[in-house]
Amino acid sequence: MIGHLPLASFTGAIEFIFSPQESNVTGGKKVGGFDKSMELLIKHLEVTVLALAIALVIALPLGLYLGHRGKGEQLAVGLGNAGRAIPELAVIALVAVLIGVGLPNVAPVLAILGIPPILNNAYVGVSQVDRAAVDAARGIGMSETAIIRKVELPIAIPTVMGGIRSAAIAILATATIAPLAGVESLGDFILNRNVYGENGLLAGAILVALLALAIEGSLALLQRRLTSDGLKVKTA
Repeated sequence: MIGHLPLASFTGAIEFIFSPQESNVTGGKKVGGFDKSMELLIKHLEVTVLALAIALVIALPLGLYLGHRGKGEQLAVGLGNAGRAIPELAVIALVAVLIGVGLPNVAPVLAILGIPPILNNAYVGVSQVDRAAVDAARGIGMSETAIIRKVELPIAIPTVMGGIRSAAIAILATATIAPLAGVESLGDFILNRNVYGENGLLAGAILVALLALAIEGSLALLQRRLTSDGLKVKTA
């Protein structure tokens, strides 16, 4: 268990991230190091961002529309629960066998993880906007699309961004199994324990955790920038 590893193991993992080390199964060949760690980190980020973008394109407009209409709660909840119930490892393996390996095939599968929180939060955030504000917007002649974009979405931003943040972390964590379908990520260090050893496994876990913190912090900053000053004061 990582929680019971000695300090020396963490020191070895940090050294693995910055300095190449000999592998026991590659005839003395060097593995790890800063260049390799950054290469896999960037690729991990790429697959995460692509999968999150796909999830956003699918789930955000649908959630906003259903929330605006005030209907489709069962659909939103049902799709959300269905997305959570899908075993990602099994789906990735199936996609690899039936369609093939590579980023274009794996990213849509990872996007499935991001759809439920984005869809549900978008629906909840918009559906809870004060109907009086919506009726007032209609009264001054705003179109339904303009109401969503200029009235409901700005008010629902904190809830919507909460779903996006949850989706991003879920996708990032699951991207560690992407190497099983031929897509390089930090999961290489974790899954190929026989090549990278204990130091590589722990180094991969550390880098995934740091990347998760960086993404969460970036999205939290974006949420703050998108949230109106009035809502900031209200929630402070």
